[in-house]
Amino acid sequence: MGRNYGFTLAALCFILVSINIEAQPGILDVVAKFGAKPDGTADISQALLSAWTEACASPTPSTIVIPKGTFLLSQAKLQGPCKAPIELQVQGILHAPADPSQIKEGEWVTIQYVDLFTLSGAGTFDGMGAQGWTQNDCKQSSECSKLPNNLSFNFITNSTVKDITSKDSKLFHMNLLGCQNLTFQHITITAPEDSPNTDGIHIARSKLINVTDSIIKTGDDCISIGDGAEQVGITGVTCGPGHGISVGSLGKNPNEQPVVGIYVKNCTLIGTTNGVRVKTWPASQDGVVTDIEVEDIMMQNVSNPVIIDQEYCPYNKCTLESPSRVKISKVIYNRISGTSATQEIVKLVCSKGFPCQGVEVGEINVTYIGNQGAATSDCANVQPMTFGKQNPPICANVAIKVVPQ
Repeated sequence: MGRNYGFTLAALCFILVSINIEAQPGILDVVAKFGAKPDGTADISQALLSAWTEACASPTPSTIVIPKGTFLLSQAKLQGPCKAPIELQVQGILHAPADPSQIKEGEWVTIQYVDLFTLSGAGTFDGMGAQGWTQNDCKQSSECSKLPNNLSFNFITNSTVKDITSKDSKLFHMNLLGCQNLTFQHITITAPEDSPNTDGIHIARSKLINVTDSIIKTGDDCISIGDGAEQVGITGVTCGPGHGISVGSLGKNPNEQPVVGIYVKNCTLIGTTNGVRVKTWPASQDGVVTDIEVEDIMMQNVSNPVIIDQEYCPYNKCTLESPSRVKISKVIYNRISGTSATQEIVKLVCSKGFPCQGVEVGEINVTYIGNQGAATSDCANVQPMTFGKQNPPICANVAIKVVPQ
């Protein structure tokens, strides 16, 4: 009869896997090497920071692994520049503190000033946002306190974020500032439809950003484009619930940078309160939006499927007498189909001070599924050029130019 060494087969396999992970050069496991505990109560912030510090100082590529399990992460700021490429591989579930006051000033997870960075894994960043949403009083007060985003990417270059899930952020799920050549692939973002200001991905003052093959379900914009965004590609994204895919709102603050080159293609919107939208404030600061292409979009029960709104005024706290000073030009909509929850399929309401220039509308085939009458469109301060067939006819109230086929 053989000796009993006290090991189950599962335990032996775990030991062998751990030894194998640690034996691989550049693999930094926060549990095996830095003592993090996957019990959902022990804070792993210091273990993660220690792993990052070691990886960032390494002259050779490193991979930080957060293995399967549930972990409490109070807050993390992971900062470069680093000496070699780093991958943060999240396999487990990370929980933020439920109480927003337990997160110090800033965001829950911040990654900044890093080149050649990869965030990967099938894990989840759970912002535990429900308690924070009850404290979001921005509708009533302009002095409302800022809640933390789940993930902020600041000045990240030549990098990839793939396969992860962001859940129930207290505010934005992912916020980009000063990034360049950053790709998001196979991202899942989820929050309840009534969760306030839980934008999926907000992109500002960043260039060469791609969001592909992702699912975004939020209480606000699925993807929002802020000032200074250039060459942004959004393809294969399924959005809904939420407020749709939006450029803006723009013009509220001085010295906003131009928005140039936004491409939205092969996307599906389901039950959103808007489809594809450009929105600017009235009585605004100067601004520029140019080179927008929206094509091959499927709408399913979407309100306001195609909209330019230069009188954007949530909560009715605006001065509509003064027009928006944001200049919109070179906008193309083509091959947009599906169903609308509202009569108004296309709304192009531009600034009376700075009418939209170079707006083109191609194939539109969107059916109103309600019972309030026929589908309509509304246009102001714009003379769009059309090609192909529009159902319903657009801009019957203004002169349009037909582009020969």
